[in-house]
Amino acid sequence: MPGFAARTDEFTESNIFTILEYKRQVRAARGLPVYNLSVGTPDFPPAPHIIEATKAAAADPEMYKYALVDSPELVGAVQRWYARRYGAALEPREIMSVAGSQEGLAHIGLTLLNPGETILAPNPGYPIFDIGPRLMGGRTAFYPLRADNGFLPDLREIGRTMPDGVRAMVVSYPMNPLCAVAPRSFYKDLVEFANRHGVWIIHDNAYSEITYDGYVGGSFLSVDGAKDIGVEFNSLSKTYNLTGTRVSFLMGNAELLRRFSAMRSEFDYGLCRIFQRSAIAALDGPQDHVVSQRARYEARRDALCGGMRRIGWDIPDSKGTMFVWARIPRGYNDDDSAFVADLFDRSGVITIPGSVFGALGRGHVRLALTMPVPGIEEAVAAVAQSGILDQ
Repeated sequence: MPGFAARTDEFTESNIFTILEYKRQVRAARGLPVYNLSVGTPDFPPAPHIIEATKAAAADPEMYKYALVDSPELVGAVQRWYARRYGAALEPREIMSVAGSQEGLAHIGLTLLNPGETILAPNPGYPIFDIGPRLMGGRTAFYPLRADNGFLPDLREIGRTMPDGVRAMVVSYPMNPLCAVAPRSFYKDLVEFANRHGVWIIHDNAYSEITYDGYVGGSFLSVDGAKDIGVEFNSLSKTYNLTGTRVSFLMGNAELLRRFSAMRSEFDYGLCRIFQRSAIAALDGPQDHVVSQRARYEARRDALCGGMRRIGWDIPDSKGTMFVWARIPRGYNDDDSAFVADLFDRSGVITIPGSVFGALGRGHVRLALTMPVPGIEEAVAAVAQSGILDQ
């Protein structure tokens, strides 16, 4: 048999996920409850006006042709949303669509990296921050995020220890999986850091509309000088529950976007025209659905974090994103995969091992707020009855 690219050896399905899926099927077949708090897919539907706009566009035969470019209407909707929401002024040349933030993050290294050059990524962090540069022939160097610094990077320390050949730094707040948020002052410091060290900033801002306790998510691009040295991804997936349509945007430095767009045009034919209409309806339409959804996520967070604390698992309140980040109970020697498997066997609750997100995630789990409050309360009760916290 002919051979394969060496990079494919890096991407094999994790044993823990294979085992959990098998056990889930067995448990469900036996009629036993399963509480899936693992997958970050919203269970809320899109707002009715977005669905109606999508249906109308789908009925138009013209909508099935190649898009090739973003429509002026779509670009204008992004401009208005960013101005209204963040007070950030964007020019049309500073906006482009991508087929989901994950796709954009996977390919942006094509524009920034020569072979062997490096992107800084957070540890713990979302896996594509690490995988993307390596797929593009580059390298990843990690900077630590620790609770004693509010899960913010220590920019001075990074500047002192940064290896040669760093071209960019990936940052993400509100942050998956750590559920941390950043003050506006941090973004100002980030611009200074980028100018001092000559690196690009890539900010992933997918969760700015899912924040709690009165915190209002911001934009890196609203800070003076940000567009000179950086870009920001933003997504309609979690804000408007459009995960399957893969509608996201990259905004910021016009020259970076020009070069990235030119490269992507070699393998992409643009955002589906139907979904461009969906996005326009979402961005320009009523936002009450976003507000009410945020409140419902917060109620779920309170039910999960508060409920777990009441039964003896000290889980701090998430500050943002649709997730919760928790240290596993004592008795597992930081073996988060063993705890996840044991937790499911004994309670039917499925979570994600923290080590999936990097070495510093070891000994933690990520839980998703993807069940209504009654279901979360049942999951908490199942954990309490399992006795797993009594070890």
